[in-house]
Amino acid sequence: MTTKSFTSTLFYLLGGQHRNVQPFSDEDASIETMSHCSGYSDPSSFAEDGPEVLDEEGTQEDLEYKLKGFIDLTLDKSAKTRQAALEGIKNALASKMLYEFILERRMTLTDSIERCLKKGKGDEQRAAAALASVLCIQLGPGIESEEVLKTLGPILKKIICDGTASIQARQTCATCFGVCCFIATDDITELYSTLQCLENIFTKSYLKEKDTNVICSTPNTALHISSLLAWTLLLTICPINEVKKKLEVHFHKLPSLLSSDDVNMRIAAGESLALLFELARGMESDFFYEDMESLTQMLRTLATDGNKHRAKVDKRKQRSVFRDILRAVEERDFPTETVKFGPERMYIDCWVKKHTYDTFKEILGSGMQYHLQSNEFLRNVFELGPPVMLDAAALKTMKISRFERHLYNSAAFKARTKARSKCRDKRADVGEFF
Repeated sequence: MTTKSFTSTLFYLLGGQHRNVQPFSDEDASIETMSHCSGYSDPSSFAEDGPEVLDEEGTQEDLEYKLKGFIDLTLDKSAKTRQAALEGIKNALASKMLYEFILERRMTLTDSIERCLKKGKGDEQRAAAALASVLCIQLGPGIESEEVLKTLGPILKKIICDGTASIQARQTCATCFGVCCFIATDDITELYSTLQCLENIFTKSYLKEKDTNVICSTPNTALHISSLLAWTLLLTICPINEVKKKLEVHFHKLPSLLSSDDVNMRIAAGESLALLFELARGMESDFFYEDMESLTQMLRTLATDGNKHRAKVDKRKQRSVFRDILRAVEERDFPTETVKFGPERMYIDCWVKKHTYDTFKEILGSGMQYHLQSNEFLRNVFELGPPVMLDAAALKTMKISRFERHLYNSAAFKARTKARSKCRDKRADVGEFF
């Protein structure tokens, strides 16, 4: 195969417009042949705008042809090429349901992820772990995802605990380990083992007895946050007896994380506490927390934080979240949120549901709405029932073009600006009067 013909084929795989190329032959798909290509652009044609972009780019056959090419490229000698291929597959699976396609290639994909986790470094391991999460979300609970977890679980655990590995890779592996266990495991001992692994990581951020002030963030803080959030997710599916044990251990230690100098750690700890209170009160309606007064005082301080040494953006974000957390702890109240997707809407009315939604949205990004419509596993998790079947005409009427969306946003912006101007004029008149 000539360099020119190979470049043409690769260009098509990466989202180019060539349509007259032939599929890879066995010879073309070999590692040696593919490695002749030194350049590999980011395969983001599946990325941010979700399934609409996929529909615009071509048919299901075009999409599957591109994905086959990306799967082949996960064997490439170039780490950057392998990473880009992993990200291309992940973006496609996050944006569109491809259950039948990946079911036929589940073992191949698992082998590719395993190889990249074992032999790759940093960004490649991160991309492989992110793909593993989306793969299990596509497969849902069952023997297929159980086998994925059985193969990848020990490797993910090893990377999470490896102090020499990239923090970003360990962070993504911690999230992946928790999410895949949430989806796939039927073995209670495996669930407890995963909980313990994540617990061993984030508890390193707890205040030690000799410490009395602020917890200073370290390069590992991001890893501890991801481990805490994954641990909290798994706690929502634990048997009551295990939840009680975990509450006894962590209820009096977790508040120490509220004194971290990292805003994301403070928020993760606060939301985890709110969820733990919700679980505890769900088991015992008259649940009593001994240090309630000191805890609520700490939460109230964070909800009204005016510390000049903190960035304004961080303070606004923190105050908003901790107002809700304080209401949850003091008044058992949750501010209901509405999520719209297609013709449907979902009400998030508790911390367990919010944390679960936030976790999967973090992984799927803009594809979350599509998966809420089409993914039976996620619809079961959020009790949405079977997918709503819509014909092509109904779907077309629901879609708003980018141009129409731009006009709508522009009109809304102009209306807000006009309203603010009128309000300012009234204030000016009052000032002149006095």
